[in-house]
Amino acid sequence: MSGVASAPSAPSARNPWLTATAWRRLFRDRPILPLLALLALLVALSELVRPGIVNPNWAGFILRTAVPLAILAGCQTLTMLTGGIDLSVGAVASGSGFLVATLVGDQGLAVAILAAVVVASLAGLLTGIGVGVFRVHPLIMTLGMGLVVFGLANWWQLVMVQTGGGTPDELRWIGSGSFMGIVPHSLLVFVPLALVILVGLRRTGYGRLLYAIGDNPVAARLSGARAWQVIVLLYVISAVMAAIAGFLVSGLTNVASVTLADSYVLPSVAAAVIGGTSIMGGRGGYGGTIVGALILTVIISLLSSLGYPEAVRQVLFGAIIVTVAAAYTRITAES
Repeated sequence: MSGVASAPSAPSARNPWLTATAWRRLFRDRPILPLLALLALLVALSELVRPGIVNPNWAGFILRTAVPLAILAGCQTLTMLTGGIDLSVGAVASGSGFLVATLVGDQGLAVAILAAVVVASLAGLLTGIGVGVFRVHPLIMTLGMGLVVFGLANWWQLVMVQTGGGTPDELRWIGSGSFMGIVPHSLLVFVPLALVILVGLRRTGYGRLLYAIGDNPVAARLSGARAWQVIVLLYVISAVMAAIAGFLVSGLTNVASVTLADSYVLPSVAAAVIGGTSIMGGRGGYGGTIVGALILTVIISLLSSLGYPEAVRQVLFGAIIVTVAAAYTRITAES
């Protein structure tokens, strides 16, 4: 025996992916990766609950249903990047779809859509002026504008002496039709729109201004950015996107009413929050929001399979918003 004690072996290096810090960094910097994993888990759970339900037709239904929600959630993403929110999207979307249905018979589809987009843009312009120029809190301003749009839509309904109008065949084709029963026609609208938003946020000066205003409005102002102009244009864009979503919802459901898209408001906020967009502004992106909209659509399908009523879905959406927003806030604060 040499009598020399052997040196203690060095502790094995801990896998960096197993640390809480690594997971927080992942959720903070690349939320789309865990979101895709969650989406896959929900799809597997849907198949487990009802074997055989996950098939190409089911996938087409999920995509077709998720497209209007993803567009409205895009409105929330853009406004939340600046620390705002847009609660008027439901009323604007409903009013736009209803206006097209009531005008298409006499004016034609092109004029009806143009009129709806102009009216929606005017609503967004007034909202943007209220938020950007007069500094009204976005929550109050968009809630008030939503009520104004809803009231005007009801007045228009009385003028037209009808409770609704016929949805044009073209909107039904784009909203509810699909190629080979699988690929929704609505992707013809959604894909270009999504690309414009994704590229615009990351590759244009306007997109960078949205992040800058939400992250540090004082610094953005000192750097020469005219925040009020950015905000005014932002809410016009949000209103136009809401109008497009309204056309698709009307075509998807084959219904035109002044309350058609009201039920989309809370899920649109939830999809943006799930996608990693901070309600405090300055952080987020549209890619995560799209996955968030898909997650909520699959959850709705799963709850329907289990026989849960609409009230349960609303409770779930509210709980998701509170829980995920609190989690992202804590992750951001700790980092």
